[in-house]
Parts: sequence; C-alpha cells; structure tokens
Amino acid sequence: MSAQLVSIAALLAIFVIGTLRAVNLGALAFVAAFAVGVGVLGMDTSEVLAGFPAELFVILVGVTYLFAIARNNGTVEWLVQAAVRAVGGRVAAIPWVMFVISGVLVALGAVSPAAVAIIAPVGMMFAARYGINPLLMGLMVVHGSAAGNFSPIGVLGVVTNGVVEHSGIPGSETTLFLSNLVFNVLLGAVVYFAFGGRRLIRAGRAAPVPGSPRTAAGAPEGTGGRGADDADPPGGVPGASGTGGTRVATRPPELKEPAAATPAPESLTLDRDRIVTLVSMAALVVGALALDLNVGLMALTAAVVLTLLSPGTAKDAVGQISWGIVLLVCGIVTYSGLMQAVGTVDYLGDAISGMDAPLLAALLICYIGAVVSAFASTTGILGALIPLAVPLLATGQVGAVGLVAALSISSSVVDSSPFSTNGAIVVANAPEEKQALVYRRLMKWGFGLVLVAPVVSWAGLTVVAGW
Repeated sequence: MSAQLVSIAALLAIFVIGTLRAVNLGALAFVAAFAVGVGVLGMDTSEVLAGFPAELFVILVGVTYLFAIARNNGTVEWLVQAAVRAVGGRVAAIPWVMFVISGVLVALGAVSPAAVAIIAPVGMMFAARYGINPLLMGLMVVHGSAAGNFSPIGVLGVVTNGVVEHSGIPGSETTLFLSNLVFNVLLGAVVYFAFGGRRLIRAGRAAPVPGSPRTAAGAPEGTGGRGADDADPPGGVPGASGTGGTRVATRPPELKEPAAATPAPESLTLDRDRIVTLVSMAALVVGALALDLNVGLMALTAAVVLTLLSPGTAKDAVGQISWGIVLLVCGIVTYSGLMQAVGTVDYLGDAISGMDAPLLAALLICYIGAVVSAFASTTGILGALIPLAVPLLATGQVGAVGLVAALSISSSVVDSSPFSTNGAIVVANAPEEKQALVYRRLMKWGFGLVLVAPVVSWAGLTVVAGW
C-alpha cells in the first residue's frame, strides 16, 4: 500500500475510533501522525511535527485567555449593554450585526480566523446574556467572515487571484468576490431562520436597554431565541475532552411573556481595567488590519498586561482556556500536514484531473477542496488545487472563472467545521455547558456543507452560468 493510501486509511481510523470510544480526536491524530510518519514511513519526529499549527495554537490560547479576563472584569458585559443600546434592544438584529462586522473586517484585509477570534467571544456573550442560540450566533460570525473572504484587498482574495494569474488561468476578481458574498449571505439567512431567528423576531425588543428607565417586555433571560438544537446535553465535547455527551432530544421551549415587565439592568461604567481591555481589543483589530500582527500574540500580550494591572480579575483565567479544543484541533491539523507532506492531496488531485469527463473532474476537485479545508488551511488547499485545474480548462468544457469561484467557495465555506480554525474558535468561546452541543451541531453543519456546497457552487457557476 502506498504512503498516500496509508495516510487516508489512518485518517478514517481516527474518526472511527473517536466515534466508538470517548477519546480526544486530537490525541488520536497525534498518535496516528507518530505511528504513520515514524513507524510506517520512516520519517523523523521533526518532520512529523512540522505540520503542528503553532499560529493556530497561539490564537486559540491567546484569544480565549484575553476574553476570559474580559469576562471577569466586566468588559464584555459593558460591550453587550452598549450594543443593545445601539440596536434599541432589538435582539433579533444582533446576529446580523455580528455577521456584517465580521464580513467587513475580512473584506478590509483581516484574515478570517483573526476576525472570528475578535468577534466570536463578544457574540457568544450576547447569546448567553439574551438567550440567543449559541449555534446561531457562532455560525453568523463564521459565515459573515466567509462573506468577505475574496474581496480584492482581502487576504484570500489576493492569494487566490495571484495563484490564478500565476497559473495562466483567466480570472475575474469581481465575480469571485460577489459569488462568494451572495453564497454566504444566503447561508446566513438559512442559519438565521433555522436556528431561532423567527423566535427572536416574534419576541420584538426582548432585551432590556441598560441605563434606560423604560422596561422591555419579552422573553425572560435565557429563553429568547432557543431553537431545536439548543438542548443542553451532559458531558464534555465528544472526542475532545474525553467525556462524550449523550444526545438529548427535547422539544424547545416557546418564548413566553413574563408575568411582569423585566426591568433594565443597571448600566455598567468604564473603569481602568475595562478601558485597558477595550483598548486591547481595538489594538487586535488595528494590528490585524493595518500591521499584519499575530492576533494570538497580541491577545497574550494584552492578557499579561491586564494580569499585571489587576491580578484579582485575571484569577483562574488560564483555567478557562479551552484546552480540550486546543488539543483536538492541533492534533487534527498536524495530521493533515503529514498527509500534505506525503503528497496525499496531490495524489488525489492528479488522479481526478486525468479523468475523461472534465465537468465531473471539476466537481471532484471541489469536493477535495471542501474535505481537506474542513481540517486544514483554506489558503494552502487553494494554492495546491487551482493549478490542478489547468488540464481541465485546456479541454474547453469547463469555464475558468466559474471553476475557480466554485472551488474557492467549496474550500472556504466549510470553515464552520469544528476542526477548522473558525469553527474551533466558536466552540472554544461557547458557554462551557453548551460546548458539547455546539461542537456536535457545528460538525453536522460543517460536514453537511462539505456534501452540499461543492455540488451547488459547481452546478450554479460552471454548469448553469458557464463562466
């Protein structure tokens, strides 16, 4: 058996064992990388660990550390109150506000994980405070960031258009950006109405407006916008913490009018710690957009400064870092790096590009992009697969612009998978008691997109539009 087939078989074994036994998938992936790389392929340990996602590790640790401190010192609660005042207490608008902000950040040049790392923790605090389904909030942030992915000045847009030009393939920056934008806006609408948006709309202005003498009638805290997927199973994240949760099938509670109007909470004020924390969050945005600085390292720096200023508010913050998620994601991505190192992606791509049916081969390339990107770098997979499309385009049966756009959408929209950076950040920032639920639902949603997004984008852009 070739090295490529061995790596694929081991990947399948990881998921089978992780499903049948409550073992952290990341730990299994590290063991598989060691066994396949050193035991089967004769690689050095340094080669096996070359794919370890150090930057992702720092982002997950740094951002969750900083926002743990922000929760402890009341900064996130202050932001929640300020945003609720801005939308007049209309909770139904908050998920779309998060969607737009994430998309604008990415379109202006922030990498998608950086934008999600900045917005997701705040969005999850909105969800916890006003009873919004955390899955709804997390997916709106992720797909909002994905909507801005292929802006001509965005990171993925610049990389993809550069690879297209270098490969001698005809391209259209506008078509790429707009097709991806429309795809993700439509997905956002599906997410919104599938996971509790209709309940939020019916509730009206359910959130009390802080600092206002008025009262807000609507759903009591913790019930607004709960959807069918918002049950609370016991246990930890399946395959992550080692304590798999059991599935709980419950009918979601309907929104109920409270017996009496809910008074607006006391408005928080800005003290020194909250001001420093807000400045740190703003620095994350500026550093990601203008200075191309690592978000994780900036977050760690801010967390250390805040700890030095107020050790009391930072107490137990390190313990609030989602270490099980960190292990899971880093292990899977490390194994994906091993697969790329032994040429598994190229092996599959070459086999598909040699098919006699170019349109079918184009669909299969889109599927490879979706599957691999659900675990690994979207930028890396696009750089590897776009050149593989050149033989298909030479036949004249597949349009270059449509194929590049379909491949780009297929490879980027699956970042909601909990094994991808964006999905991992969402799970890490979900309320602890709901992480198991969010993890499972993100996995279903992410892998549902792995199945659906390639065929929909391929059919719409290469078959129907013929671009």
